[in-house]
Amino acid sequence: MAREKDADRGVRGKPAHNSGTEATGPTRAVVIVPVLSRHQRNDDETNRPRLTRSADARHDEAVGLARAINLDLIHTAVVTVNDPRPATLLGSGKVAEFAEIVKEGHAEVVIVDHPLTPVQQRNLEKEMNAKVLDRTGLILEIFGERARTKEGTLQVELAHLNYQKGRLVRSWTHLERQRGGAGFLGGPGETQIESDRRQLQEKIIKLKHELETVRRTRDLHRAKRKKVPFPVVAIVGYTNAGKSTLFNRLTGADVLAEDMLFATLDPTLRRVRLPHGTPIILSDTVGFISDLPTHLVAAFRATLEEVVEADLVIHLRDISDPDTAAQAEDVERILADLGVDAGDAKRVVEVWNKVDLLDDGNRERLLADGTDASKAPPIAISAVTGEGIDALKALIETRMSGELEELTVTIEPAQFGLVDWLYRNGDVVSRVDNEDGSATIALKATHSARREIESRLHRKNRE
Repeated sequence: MAREKDADRGVRGKPAHNSGTEATGPTRAVVIVPVLSRHQRNDDETNRPRLTRSADARHDEAVGLARAINLDLIHTAVVTVNDPRPATLLGSGKVAEFAEIVKEGHAEVVIVDHPLTPVQQRNLEKEMNAKVLDRTGLILEIFGERARTKEGTLQVELAHLNYQKGRLVRSWTHLERQRGGAGFLGGPGETQIESDRRQLQEKIIKLKHELETVRRTRDLHRAKRKKVPFPVVAIVGYTNAGKSTLFNRLTGADVLAEDMLFATLDPTLRRVRLPHGTPIILSDTVGFISDLPTHLVAAFRATLEEVVEADLVIHLRDISDPDTAAQAEDVERILADLGVDAGDAKRVVEVWNKVDLLDDGNRERLLADGTDASKAPPIAISAVTGEGIDALKALIETRMSGELEELTVTIEPAQFGLVDWLYRNGDVVSRVDNEDGSATIALKATHSARREIESRLHRKNRE
């Protein structure tokens, strides 16, 4: 049984990435969200049932993905599938029904928010007489729209080629055998599909070599950063959790931050000085999403190495989303694939964003329910209003440089060049200017800053 929703009409759009033709107006699309009623997924590691999303949440996410490339949605529907068909996934009746909707609405693209086999994709295209994209194909289209740097473009192209390599079963008319081989008559030669596969594989190998060059360059940059030992803090989370908004709030940067899935794709790094002077490198990464294809994770591994190498990982959650628990599970699973243990309280900090969208009752209930004795309590923030940002900065600084310590130092007249540094790298509580020209300063500083202060004073005394 299908639950249909009227989609917004009149939304200006543009053709899907790599559509190959120039459209005169917005690309009209139909979105289908199949819900497999008998399909229960288990976690590969624990073999326990994975959290499932509501049909409405899946529908809203699929619509958000489609709108991320500005498709004009003329019809959307959630369809319960009791018996998945090997040929088309959906039953013949539903296929015919959607084919009529596509025809009447002059839709050019049909989005099926579920993995499709090459055969299913080909059969649906034949029946509906329109281009069909499954979830993986749609995500690839979005990534193709969002990539800005050379590395991002290469990674998207590599993922796209790997995706297409297994889909050379189209209803092409040129898959006849080519003439080939030596001699007068020649052998049977290779089929056109084999030739296409070979060309794709050659392109994949070339792209991997180019990405390896980019990876080595990134490693060199990382090695240079390690010579000036600034700790790296990476922000990860489900797409649209507010990572870029938090990044802008902490750094004062102007990274694109919109209420849109995959608003940013390429990683961004900025140097930040925390309240007590600790310098860090903050990294904003691509958002994660449920059922992210394995080859996409592999293609973006070079970018995600910033997460692997990070000294501290901020797992940002949109706590106002009804499916926040399932989203967190997806993020933790991808982190595990990268070798990062989300349960490592010393390295991973859970931060709950968008608390400004909750009423007081829901906020208190969520904070109470989210307290786990085995883990540090989450930090509740709003990246938009700034609520909780000071507490988050203090936590990051404590993790990077240790707890604040109280100390009192006496600065001799010859050492007054250090006073400005003390004010910038510590929290000065009091200052007394003595009659002999020296100054006695009481301050709070992180453990690492205290060691640096003592080292600088010692050097000055020796001079």
